[in-house]
Amino acid sequence: MGAPIGQLTRGTTGFNRLRRSDRWLTHSPRVRATLLSAVHPLVVDLGYGARPVTTLEMAARLRVVREDLRVVGLEIDPQRVVSACAAGGDSAPDNHVEFALGGFELAGLQPVLVRAFNVLRQYPAQAVPEAWSRMSTQLAPGGLIVDGTCDELGRRCCWVLLDADGPVSLTLACDPFAIQRPSDLAERLPKVLIHHNVAGQPIHTLLTDADRAWASVAGHGVFGPRVRWRAMLDLLRAQGFPIEPPRRRMRDGVLTVPWATVSPG
Repeated sequence: MGAPIGQLTRGTTGFNRLRRSDRWLTHSPRVRATLLSAVHPLVVDLGYGARPVTTLEMAARLRVVREDLRVVGLEIDPQRVVSACAAGGDSAPDNHVEFALGGFELAGLQPVLVRAFNVLRQYPAQAVPEAWSRMSTQLAPGGLIVDGTCDELGRRCCWVLLDADGPVSLTLACDPFAIQRPSDLAERLPKVLIHHNVAGQPIHTLLTDADRAWASVAGHGVFGPRVRWRAMLDLLRAQGFPIEPPRRRMRDGVLTVPWATVSPG
């Protein structure tokens, strides 16, 4: 096995920072189907950072879907791997959580799900397609990738779901109490989209129309921002946006659209 492919990232992390993506993963029909149908249910958390807390949290949450899930946290920094193994303590073996050295080559593993959060955000935009391609070639049949970004507290998040053929969908997720308008999430768009948030591009159109819909349903705010968010989604659907209906009433503000809706023009 050669050296890990990639570059050292800042490693910033924190407890429950990725809770919104974890909740989405546990309720996404496609992700659930992938985990449940896998012969070897291996999940990779790529670039977990200076501490392995989000890897351990993801493992615990995804085990609601599949109890025998195996999770491997990969880092390009050897010291972070050593620290993660020590921090995991006695609980990690019991939870089938391991930590190893690896980058976009995924240490030769063949996972059914890869999460790479706040990793590609630190790379130049032109590096994203190659990173996606390298990870995709390592996926088990039917495998999926989540490439996402969030703020330090995990209140504003965006991620792309990919399969072996490329991007599938974009999800915006937030604490509705922590935003003034949906376009506040623009600063957390994945690297593949953030530079395309300009007039005339599909992602800009989505965010602009979401802001207008948010303003139009301001009256729902008396019932709280979560109710207002759901009213905004209803209005956007009525306007023709192919927004995926939530599978349950979540406390998060979530908006998921097919990739074709936001693919850069």
